[in-house]
Amino acid sequence: MSFPELLLVAIGLSMDAFAVSVCTGLKLKKAELRKSLIIGLYFGFFQAAMPLIGYLFASQFNQKIIAYDHWIAFVLLSIIGIKMIRDSFQKEACPNFSAEQKHSSEGLYSQHQCSEEVSLGPRQMLPLAVATSIDALAVGVSFAFLRVDIIPTILSIGSVTLILSVIGVKIGHSFGTRFKKNAELAGGIILILIGLKILGEHLGLFTF
Repeated sequence: MSFPELLLVAIGLSMDAFAVSVCTGLKLKKAELRKSLIIGLYFGFFQAAMPLIGYLFASQFNQKIIAYDHWIAFVLLSIIGIKMIRDSFQKEACPNFSAEQKHSSEGLYSQHQCSEEVSLGPRQMLPLAVATSIDALAVGVSFAFLRVDIIPTILSIGSVTLILSVIGVKIGHSFGTRFKKNAELAGGIILILIGLKILGEHLGLFTF
Protein backbone atom coordinates (compact mmCIF):
# COMPACT_ATOMS: atom_id res chain seq x y z
CA MET A 1 0.00 0.00 0.00
CA SER A 2 1.52 3.31 -1.09
CA PHE A 3 1.72 6.35 1.17
CA PRO A 4 -1.11 8.21 -0.66
CA GLU A 5 -3.33 5.16 -0.24
CA LEU A 6 -2.40 4.87 3.42
CA LEU A 7 -3.14 8.54 3.95
CA LEU A 8 -6.57 8.17 2.35
CA VAL A 9 -7.37 5.14 4.50
CA ALA A 10 -6.27 7.06 7.59
CA ILE A 11 -8.51 9.98 6.65
CA GLY A 12 -11.43 7.67 5.91
CA LEU A 13 -11.10 5.85 9.23
CA SER A 14 -10.75 9.10 11.17
CA MET A 15 -14.05 10.52 9.94
CA ASP A 16 -16.08 8.84 12.68
CA ALA A 17 -13.77 10.32 15.30
CA PHE A 18 -13.92 13.68 13.51
CA ALA A 19 -17.73 13.59 13.56
CA VAL A 20 -17.86 12.80 17.28
CA SER A 21 -15.25 15.49 17.94
CA VAL A 22 -17.53 18.00 16.24
CA CYS A 23 -20.35 16.96 18.56
CA THR A 24 -18.07 17.14 21.59
CA GLY A 25 -16.72 20.53 20.59
CA LEU A 26 -20.12 22.14 20.55
CA LYS A 27 -20.64 21.06 24.17
CA LEU A 28 -17.45 22.76 25.35
CA LYS A 29 -17.81 26.23 26.81
CA LYS A 30 -14.25 26.97 25.67
CA ALA A 31 -12.47 25.02 22.92
CA GLU A 32 -9.09 25.21 24.65
CA LEU A 33 -6.12 23.51 23.00
CA ARG A 34 -5.60 21.30 26.07
CA LYS A 35 -9.14 19.95 25.89
CA SER A 36 -8.92 19.48 22.13
CA LEU A 37 -5.68 17.52 22.56
CA ILE A 38 -7.23 15.30 25.22
CA ILE A 39 -10.07 14.41 22.85
CA GLY A 40 -7.63 13.92 19.98
CA LEU A 41 -5.36 11.66 22.04
CA TYR A 42 -8.26 9.44 23.08
CA PHE A 43 -9.44 8.99 19.52
CA GLY A 44 -5.96 8.84 18.00
CA PHE A 45 -4.72 6.17 20.42
CA PHE A 46 -7.62 3.80 19.91
CA GLN A 47 -7.73 4.44 16.17
CA ALA A 48 -4.11 3.24 16.08
CA ALA A 49 -4.50 0.40 18.59
CA MET A 50 -7.49 -1.29 16.95
CA PRO A 51 -5.82 -1.92 13.56
CA LEU A 52 -2.80 -3.34 15.39
CA ILE A 53 -5.02 -5.80 17.26
CA GLY A 54 -6.77 -6.82 14.04
CA TYR A 55 -3.45 -7.14 12.24
CA LEU A 56 -1.88 -9.34 14.91
CA PHE A 57 -4.93 -11.58 15.02
CA ALA A 58 -5.25 -11.99 11.25
CA SER A 59 -1.51 -12.48 10.72
CA GLN A 60 -1.91 -15.96 12.17
CA PHE A 61 -4.13 -16.95 9.24
CA ASN A 62 -3.03 -14.88 6.26
CA GLN A 63 -0.85 -17.62 4.77
CA LYS A 64 -3.81 -20.03 4.73
CA ILE A 65 -6.06 -17.73 2.73
CA ILE A 66 -3.52 -15.81 0.66
CA ALA A 67 -5.44 -16.56 -2.56
CA TYR A 68 -8.42 -14.58 -1.24
CA ASP A 69 -6.63 -11.79 0.62
CA HIS A 70 -7.56 -8.98 -1.79
CA TRP A 71 -11.19 -10.07 -1.83
CA ILE A 72 -11.27 -10.03 1.97
CA ALA A 73 -9.71 -6.57 2.08
CA PHE A 74 -12.22 -5.33 -0.52
CA VAL A 75 -15.21 -6.76 1.36
CA LEU A 76 -14.12 -5.40 4.74
CA LEU A 77 -13.40 -1.90 3.44
CA SER A 78 -16.65 -1.87 1.46
CA ILE A 79 -18.74 -2.96 4.45
CA ILE A 80 -17.22 -0.27 6.65
CA GLY A 81 -17.60 2.33 3.89
CA ILE A 82 -21.25 1.47 3.27
CA LYS A 83 -21.95 1.64 7.00
CA MET A 84 -20.40 5.12 7.20
CA ILE A 85 -22.38 6.31 4.17
CA ARG A 86 -25.60 4.92 5.63
CA ASP A 87 -24.91 6.57 8.99
CA SER A 88 -24.32 9.90 7.25
CA PHE A 89 -27.96 9.91 6.09
CA GLN A 90 -29.42 9.33 9.53
CA LYS A 91 -31.46 12.28 10.72
CA GLU A 92 -29.99 12.57 14.22
CA ALA A 93 -26.64 14.35 14.10
CA CYS A 94 -25.58 13.87 17.75
CA PRO A 95 -27.92 11.27 19.27
CA ASN A 96 -26.41 11.46 22.76
CA PHE A 97 -27.41 15.10 23.16
CA SER A 98 -30.86 16.14 24.25
CA ALA A 99 -33.43 17.46 21.80
CA GLU A 100 -33.75 20.79 23.55
CA GLN A 101 -30.14 21.56 22.67
CA LYS A 102 -30.94 21.69 18.94
CA HIS A 103 -31.14 24.96 17.07
CA SER A 104 -34.83 25.34 16.26
CA SER A 105 -34.47 26.91 12.81
CA GLU A 106 -31.43 25.19 11.27
CA GLY A 107 -31.45 21.79 13.00
CA LEU A 108 -27.94 22.42 14.32
CA TYR A 109 -26.54 22.24 17.83
CA SER A 110 -25.15 25.28 19.59
CA GLN A 111 -22.74 25.24 22.49
CA HIS A 112 -24.35 28.39 23.82
CA GLN A 113 -27.56 26.45 24.58
CA CYS A 114 -25.82 23.76 26.68
CA SER A 115 -26.52 23.95 30.41
CA GLU A 116 -23.63 21.61 31.30
CA GLU A 117 -20.23 21.14 29.70
CA VAL A 118 -19.35 17.63 28.54
CA SER A 119 -16.84 15.74 30.72
CA LEU A 120 -13.55 14.61 29.20
CA GLY A 121 -12.87 11.94 31.81
CA PRO A 122 -12.26 8.26 30.97
CA ARG A 123 -15.80 7.28 31.91
CA GLN A 124 -17.20 9.49 29.14
CA MET A 125 -14.38 9.40 26.58
CA LEU A 126 -13.37 5.72 26.59
CA PRO A 127 -16.73 4.43 25.27
CA LEU A 128 -16.67 7.07 22.52
CA ALA A 129 -13.07 6.28 21.58
CA VAL A 130 -13.73 2.54 21.43
CA ALA A 131 -16.98 2.95 19.51
CA THR A 132 -15.41 5.15 16.84
CA SER A 133 -12.44 2.79 16.39
CA ILE A 134 -14.24 -0.56 16.06
CA ASP A 135 -14.23 -0.24 12.27
CA ALA A 136 -10.45 0.12 12.36
CA LEU A 137 -10.23 -3.35 13.91
CA ALA A 138 -11.59 -4.87 10.70
CA VAL A 139 -9.29 -2.71 8.60
CA GLY A 140 -6.37 -4.05 10.63
CA VAL A 141 -7.42 -7.53 9.49
CA SER A 142 -7.24 -6.38 5.88
CA PHE A 143 -3.78 -4.89 6.55
CA ALA A 144 -2.53 -8.36 7.52
CA PHE A 145 -3.76 -9.82 4.24
CA LEU A 146 -2.18 -6.97 2.29
CA ARG A 147 1.07 -7.40 4.25
CA VAL A 148 1.53 -3.72 4.99
CA ASP A 149 4.25 -2.38 7.30
CA ILE A 150 2.02 -2.09 10.36
CA ILE A 151 4.05 0.24 12.63
CA PRO A 152 4.22 3.28 10.30
CA THR A 153 0.67 2.47 9.23
CA ILE A 154 -0.86 2.69 12.69
CA LEU A 155 1.28 5.71 13.56
CA SER A 156 -0.07 7.47 10.46
CA ILE A 157 -3.66 6.55 11.32
CA GLY A 158 -3.28 7.66 14.92
CA SER A 159 -1.62 10.95 13.95
CA VAL A 160 -4.21 11.80 11.28
CA THR A 161 -7.04 10.98 13.69
CA LEU A 162 -5.52 13.14 16.42
CA ILE A 163 -5.10 16.13 14.09
CA LEU A 164 -8.58 15.84 12.56
CA SER A 165 -10.16 15.35 15.98
CA VAL A 166 -8.58 18.56 17.27
CA ILE A 167 -9.84 20.35 14.15
CA GLY A 168 -13.28 18.77 14.64
CA VAL A 169 -13.53 20.10 18.19
CA LYS A 170 -12.83 23.62 16.95
CA ILE A 171 -15.31 23.30 14.09
CA GLY A 172 -18.03 21.95 16.38
CA HIS A 173 -17.46 24.69 18.93
CA SER A 174 -17.59 27.40 16.28
CA PHE A 175 -20.10 26.20 13.70
CA GLY A 176 -22.16 23.31 15.05
CA THR A 177 -22.65 19.88 13.41
CA ARG A 178 -23.17 20.87 9.78
CA PHE A 179 -19.87 19.17 8.82
CA LYS A 180 -20.55 15.87 10.62
CA LYS A 181 -22.67 14.13 8.00
CA ASN A 182 -20.43 15.24 5.13
CA ALA A 183 -17.39 13.86 6.97
CA GLU A 184 -18.98 10.44 7.44
CA LEU A 185 -20.13 10.37 3.81
CA ALA A 186 -16.67 11.30 2.53
CA GLY A 187 -14.98 8.74 4.78
CA GLY A 188 -17.25 5.95 3.53
CA ILE A 189 -16.65 6.81 -0.11
CA ILE A 190 -12.87 6.91 0.42
CA LEU A 191 -12.79 3.44 2.00
CA ILE A 192 -14.93 1.92 -0.76
CA LEU A 193 -12.72 3.43 -3.46
CA ILE A 194 -9.58 2.08 -1.77
CA GLY A 195 -11.20 -1.36 -1.62
CA LEU A 196 -12.09 -1.19 -5.31
CA LYS A 197 -8.53 -0.18 -6.19
CA ILE A 198 -7.07 -3.10 -4.23
CA LEU A 199 -9.45 -5.56 -5.92
CA GLY A 200 -8.90 -4.05 -9.36
CA GLU A 201 -5.14 -4.38 -9.06
CA HIS A 202 -5.47 -7.99 -7.91
CA LEU A 203 -7.66 -8.84 -10.89
CA GLY A 204 -5.36 -6.97 -13.26
CA LEU A 205 -8.04 -4.51 -14.31
CA PHE A 206 -5.79 -1.54 -13.71
CA THR A 207 -2.50 -0.60 -12.08
CA PHE A 208 -1.52 2.83 -10.78
